[in-house]
Amino acid sequence: MKSSIDTTPPKLPKTPKPPKISFKAQMLLAREDAIVQAVNRLLAEKGFDAMTVDEVAANVGIAKASLYKHFSSKEELAAAAMVHIMQRAQAFLSSLPASDTPIGNLRAAARWMMALKLAGEMPSLPSQNSTLRATLMGNKAYMDGVMDASDRLGAWIEAAQQNGSLNTTLPPIAVLYTLYARACDPVLEFLRLNDQLKDDDIIDLVLKTCFEGLNSR
Repeated sequence: MKSSIDTTPPKLPKTPKPPKISFKAQMLLAREDAIVQAVNRLLAEKGFDAMTVDEVAANVGIAKASLYKHFSSKEELAAAAMVHIMQRAQAFLSSLPASDTPIGNLRAAARWMMALKLAGEMPSLPSQNSTLRATLMGNKAYMDGVMDASDRLGAWIEAAQQNGSLNTTLPPIAVLYTLYARACDPVLEFLRLNDQLKDDDIIDLVLKTCFEGLNSR
């Protein structure tokens, strides 16, 4: 007697294919990426105040009017560059081995920021510019990136303080901002003026003063 139970495995729903991007859309994305790369480079070289929209357009090789089709202002350009750098930061933090110590992860993050600055890939923004600040605060992608990176670094700071590898008298927020400051530390360029020091040596020296202080041990 045959069983009345159907043992045929159910058909799984087909995974929908991602929508195909048109050639025009691909070209627009490529141009936008080129714009962001140019802005990132100019912000690292000259800073926000000295950078001009005309200069960005010239670097990309497009008309200023074409650039405005992607970004409506100089502040929007800077925000796009900061979103890009925050995405890179998130990817780097995600790449750190889970087996490493909290203090090891913090040192690796500081090293990465300083290496980017010495390579001319870290955007430089003014600390006092209300319009730029408002644009950045209103950019969800940027703010999400900042919160994610801060949460990860903050967790490592607290863990490092708990295990005694980081000064427990320092407020975690002060440690966090001290680490962020390495991304715009002028000491890096000053030390580079000494032709005897390589970039890795410079980073090692600043890491030592940052994590071990100036007191004799």
